[in-house]
Amino acid sequence: MLTLVALVFVGVSASDDEVELYQMFQQWFQEQGKVYDTVDEMSLRFANFKETVKRINVNNAYSDLRGSGAKFGLNKFSDMSPDEFAEKVLMTPFTPVSAEYKQKNMLLPRVASPDTFDWRSKGAVTAVKDQGQCGSCWAFSVTENIESVWILAKGLNNETLPPLAPQQIVDCDTSDLGCSGGNPPTAYDYVQSAGGLDDEKDYPYTAQDGTCAFKSSAVVAKITGYKYATDGDEGTMKDNLASWAPLSICVDARYWQDYTSGIMTEWQCDWIVQLDHCVQAVGYDTTASTPFWIVRNSWGTDWGEDGYIRLQYGTNTCGLTQESTSATA
Repeated sequence: MLTLVALVFVGVSASDDEVELYQMFQQWFQEQGKVYDTVDEMSLRFANFKETVKRINVNNAYSDLRGSGAKFGLNKFSDMSPDEFAEKVLMTPFTPVSAEYKQKNMLLPRVASPDTFDWRSKGAVTAVKDQGQCGSCWAFSVTENIESVWILAKGLNNETLPPLAPQQIVDCDTSDLGCSGGNPPTAYDYVQSAGGLDDEKDYPYTAQDGTCAFKSSAVVAKITGYKYATDGDEGTMKDNLASWAPLSICVDARYWQDYTSGIMTEWQCDWIVQLDHCVQAVGYDTTASTPFWIVRNSWGTDWGEDGYIRLQYGTNTCGLTQESTSATA
């Protein structure tokens, strides 16, 4: 492993600010267990880290000025540039179908939703997963929704259902692009046509594109199709989440790289939304001073609020209503 001092400061006249940033980088580097292979790579990572610190300071200053909003900080993505983050963690953006098509293929709420709701407290949400540096979020989002739908349909819970296999969708769904991205509707179509999803133990996740190794004998959960949870109205989405299951949603996550806690508001996402990441909405609280959605991510528990993020309710924050779906069982 390269030493930071040899790379950054030998023969370099550093300012006090640079020394302080170096010390921050050194502490972060050790905590994250990072290993870089070359001096050039180490230099690049330190340069990215410095830009991340600047970005965090600006974003937190705006949050403090407005008195609301998410908080940002260092995490495992802090040595990536925004472009690299988008390339390695997010997926190729896609355009959702029209509102008219969604209306013809929509879940019908079965109950009036309460003011607050959280499927985690009902055992219908499995453990937070980590997609790694593979743009497979769409496959994780669909897998997580199917897990929840199957739990509820079969009277199971998150301890009695074995985790299902997103890698099966990554490898076997030929309508989508694996680690380069995909779309939940075509992923549901694949799962239905294949006859279901395998257990992750039988089809482990590799964080890379692979050859399809699906075994029908290992299927754990099946679906009959999928429906949209809203055509853009958050009230309808709320009703369907409480009526049916935790939902697959797709969002604009370009500004999630440095998120650590709090409620991300509409002004903290770009006004021009591009759907480049899919996650799972598991609950909401409309009684909070800033109402919010509870959203499970697939970047591990060492990101955000133990793997979760809260998004402001009622403002279509990060485009969360534009592709909201659920499997049917």
